[in-house]
Amino acid sequence: MKPTNKMIPATRSLMYSAIARQTMRTCIGLMLLLVLSATGGCVNSAGKTKSDKLQVLATTAMVGDVVKAIGGDKIEVTVLLGPGVDPHLYKTTRDDVAQILEADVVFYSGLMLEGKMTDTFAKVGKNKPVFAVTEDLDDSRLLSDSQQTDHPDPHVWFDVELWSLTANKVAKVLGDELPSHINAFEKNSVNYQAELRNLAADAKAALATIPKEQRILITSHDAFGYLGRAYDIEVMGVQGISTDSEAGLQRINQLVDLIVEKKVPAVFVETSVNGKSIQALIDGAKSRGHTVTIGGELYSDAAGEAGTYEGTYLGMIDHNVTLITRALGGDAPEKGLRGKLGMDAETTPETSNAPN
Repeated sequence: MKPTNKMIPATRSLMYSAIARQTMRTCIGLMLLLVLSATGGCVNSAGKTKSDKLQVLATTAMVGDVVKAIGGDKIEVTVLLGPGVDPHLYKTTRDDVAQILEADVVFYSGLMLEGKMTDTFAKVGKNKPVFAVTEDLDDSRLLSDSQQTDHPDPHVWFDVELWSLTANKVAKVLGDELPSHINAFEKNSVNYQAELRNLAADAKAALATIPKEQRILITSHDAFGYLGRAYDIEVMGVQGISTDSEAGLQRINQLVDLIVEKKVPAVFVETSVNGKSIQALIDGAKSRGHTVTIGGELYSDAAGEAGTYEGTYLGMIDHNVTLITRALGGDAPEKGLRGKLGMDAETTPETSNAPN
């Protein structure tokens, strides 16, 4: 709107102030880009000097582990979202944007897992390599939300063999960025996929020990559909595939009916999701004469603490499979499939997400 002499002074003053604020925001954004460009990526947002290795940013620990396995010592990986962080609801901060801009390559999971961050990746992707590791997976192998079928279920990593195929995408992108190391990346991809096939076989064998009538997995949200399909387990969540949805009373009553009818022995909370809905199931079943316990705390959209076995992709799968198997009446080693779990799998760890 063009100012005129007929405007009253207060209106004209407010308009000029708005223009000034917008101009200032634009200038600050340009200054950030100029600073990042001028430093050539040598200094990160924390003021620390970077190495000469290719700087790669991954959104989650699951994505980060694939990238680390393929890139090896040729790259340096930073994981944006830590333990207990729900990627469905996460909003990008200024520091996050700075890290994204500073990275040479960005990998995210995709399929709307990082729902509120997707626009940021689309914008940054116009000027630098930004890729969803799931984007080349065969659509016919993707599941739909069991409660909302408008987009694919993003929790692909719970089908270990299917998730292993994301290594091909990572190897290709890294090979394009560092052509002299393409053979190493391709070899690492082959080796990593073989390792994950072995993990999938061990997980399937452990879960198969659960009595058929007790293979019912009920969790806070519908994150384990791929696990159910891959390992013959009936899976149900109180919420849909995104924690952005609400748990309705009708859904809770349906699950209570199932728990009582099938005499389900245990239900599960998740590290990145509030566990109040699970308590509602326990209370509902108790009011009808059936006792159901908390089988443990599962890693769904985030892995465990960094630097621990449970903080790796292999560790989170091992942890989940071991807890589910033992709580539902199957047979799994106390310390997990690889003997590396840092806790007794029968013990539910204390968590802010566990129901009170």
